Amino acid sequence: MDNKDRQIIRVLQSDGRMTNQDLAAKVNLSPSPCLRRIRNLEKSGAIRGYSVDVDAKLYGLPVTVFVSVRLERHTEDEVLNFERKINSISQVLECYVMTGLSDYLLRVVVADLDDYEKFVRTHLHSIGGIASIDTSFVFGTVKKTGVFPPVVTG
Repeated sequence: MDNKDRQIIRVLQSDGRMTNQDLAAKVNLSPSPCLRRIRNLEKSGAIRGYSVDVDAKLYGLPVTVFVSVRLERHTEDEVLNFERKINSISQVLECYVMTGLSDYLLRVVVADLDDYEKFVRTHLHSIGGIASIDTSFVFGTVKKTGVFPPVVTG
């Protein structure tokens, strides 16, 4: 991937509905080579898809929660079981394997505190093998972006 490909990606991250004509103009390419680069980025897996950024509050899920989870044991079976079950829970938007005190960090969206309690009791507790759950509620967002910073090469 070269700098022109990264430039295309950054522009698409800020407006994925942009026409190829407009994109080509923004990255100083003619439309045909620009489209060829996009197709190559898609084929290589660098561009995995296109999505829409939705206001969670207007959608009806105004509470965002970061949940740190520590497992009791780290056997292959326990880890695979946890990850498989987390992947099936729709309220979990993201799950990261972490270093430090927690094994996983989850980003969860729910309607309210009662909905979060139901999520923990119904979904997390039923997984088993969890040593601790630490919850942090988001009460404001300072910055949220899906646009990567430029890569400095040289």
